[in-house]
Amino acid sequence: QVQLVESGGGLVQPGGSLRLSCAASGFTFSGYPMSWYRQAPGKERELVATISSAGGITSYGDAMKGRFTISRDNAKSTVYLQMASLEPEDTAVYYCKVRRGPNEYWGQGTQVTVSS
Repeated sequence: QVQLVESGGGLVQPGGSLRLSCAASGFTFSGYPMSWYRQAPGKERELVATISSAGGITSYGDAMKGRFTISRDNAKSTVYLQMASLEPEDTAVYYCKVRRGPNEYWGQGTQVTVSS
């Protein structure tokens, strides 16, 4: 079965950096685009970034452009989110997601808290 396991979250000061990882299993990872989403308390889940199956095409939400970088290692079945210049507004639970046909699969999320 499809499994997505996020890691790398934590507490970071404003202006700091974090790298999130999402380890995938149960499907042919290299065949699918992958996405990161986030959800802050009291807010709707929003798209952070998407990467194509081979990694050559990326896209970002407007609030993340220039600060976040999505990448993937198909040999390790892992997608990454490098986050820099973090702001308190980036505090949220971060999820990775894959869509296979009509189904979407989500990880359990990893908490990122940006605070001094």
